[in-house]
Amino acid sequence: MFEIMPKNVEKMTLNYSPNFDYRKRNKNKIKYLIFHYTGMKNDKLAIRKLTSLNSNVSCHYYITRSGKLIRMIPDLYIAWHAGESNWRNDKSLNYNSIGVEISNPGRQHGYIKFNKYQIQSLIKLSKFLIKKYKIKKKNILGHSDIAPLRKLDPGEKFPWKYLSKKKIGIWHTLNPQKLKSLRKKKSDVNLVIFLNYLKKIGYCVKYSNAKELSKIIKIFQMRFRPEIINGKLDFECYEIAKSLKNLK
Repeated sequence: MFEIMPKNVEKMTLNYSPNFDYRKRNKNKIKYLIFHYTGMKNDKLAIRKLTSLNSNVSCHYYITRSGKLIRMIPDLYIAWHAGESNWRNDKSLNYNSIGVEISNPGRQHGYIKFNKYQIQSLIKLSKFLIKKYKIKKKNILGHSDIAPLRKLDPGEKFPWKYLSKKKIGIWHTLNPQKLKSLRKKKSDVNLVIFLNYLKKIGYCVKYSNAKELSKIIKIFQMRFRPEIINGKLDFECYEIAKSLKNLK
């Protein structure tokens, strides 16, 4: 069960969770890297939940508030972190992903910024995993991306733009000033085309009512336009989605 970690990853401790599938998977099955926030008040409570037999949740790696890295499940075993999820043609992403939980109280307990120690640890870990499993940038996602009607993590304070500069995840290259000017554009945006762009990016765009549609738009905004999260489609969101639809 033990694997050698690279020297550039901070000293890692082990705190194994019992919540995983006991059948080992092939290395080639791993294609996604999924980031979460814990949504718990502190590390102690989060670790207790992730290692409890009764919780039915876990992750492969846990990053504490101080940036300490904890391994909970070896990579080649399936952790229970994604739940009901979709991305492109894949469902139930537990089976082909690695889950990383990052300590943060989340919206229920006072959502805060991820600190530099956590992000430094995350970058080192991510670069190692990306190289080892040949994970594509477009397959580095947040829990909310793969379950937009259920989840909000890692949220709008997660530094996706900064991480993209480190080749972790995707981001658009559109001019920020030009994008801002599109927010006030009054004519209607084509919702059908926008949702088609989201589908090409990977999002599941199935919804039953206006409230669920708004949730999907909010999740996209949290990821790619965190300055304004209102669940309303505007030309800025439209152009961002258009620019991302063919990124690899």
